Amino acid sequence: MPRDIRKTATSSERETLDEAYNDTAVQILDVAQALVQSRGYNGFSYRDIAERVGIQTATIHYYFTSKGDLAAALVARYRKRLGQRRDALARAAESPRHRLELYSSLFRALLIDNDQLCLGAMLTAEAASLPSEVVRETTRFFDDNVSWLADVIEDGRRSGDFVFADSPFMQARILFAALEGAMLMARAAKDVGMFSSIAQAMISQLQGISDA
Repeated sequence: MPRDIRKTATSSERETLDEAYNDTAVQILDVAQALVQSRGYNGFSYRDIAERVGIQTATIHYYFTSKGDLAAALVARYRKRLGQRRDALARAAESPRHRLELYSSLFRALLIDNDQLCLGAMLTAEAASLPSEVVRETTRFFDDNVSWLADVIEDGRRSGDFVFADSPFMQARILFAALEGAMLMARAAKDVGMFSSIAQAMISQLQGISDA
């Protein structure tokens, strides 16, 4: 895809850009994602990416004219990929609770496999210093997840699996915030079990069960 189209892409258009990028651009995105998830947006430079990919920084600027442009495209790709994984686990789940357990396992895997945090959580921690286009994409990422969780939680209430007083949307926000926060705590404590315990406790509360 020509550079000028990438540069002016809207959020929805960015979501399809991964298929249009060549191998070099995909490598840039892959390395940038690993750096953001381990160091944060302000913890790396184009030079760090260039060294890992084996290219000049000018090559990165060709595809992504600014760091904000790169991060916005990165979040859009992350949103799309996580959405695809949510859809897949929804088909594999046996119940609303099982869907939530599989969903939380996606975040747990980041801690186990790479000692990384959710891309959205890392960027939110630096929201005050992020370019506006990155903040917008990150907000859309959160909205996507909360909306999906609200649908699952509503399904659980209809089936009688979940019992709660608040709206499904509020319960979804609480659960998502808890999972994101649990990742931060577990990584700081170097204890993945902490994340698992919090995730299970939050899901059990939706069933009116206390794990305390």
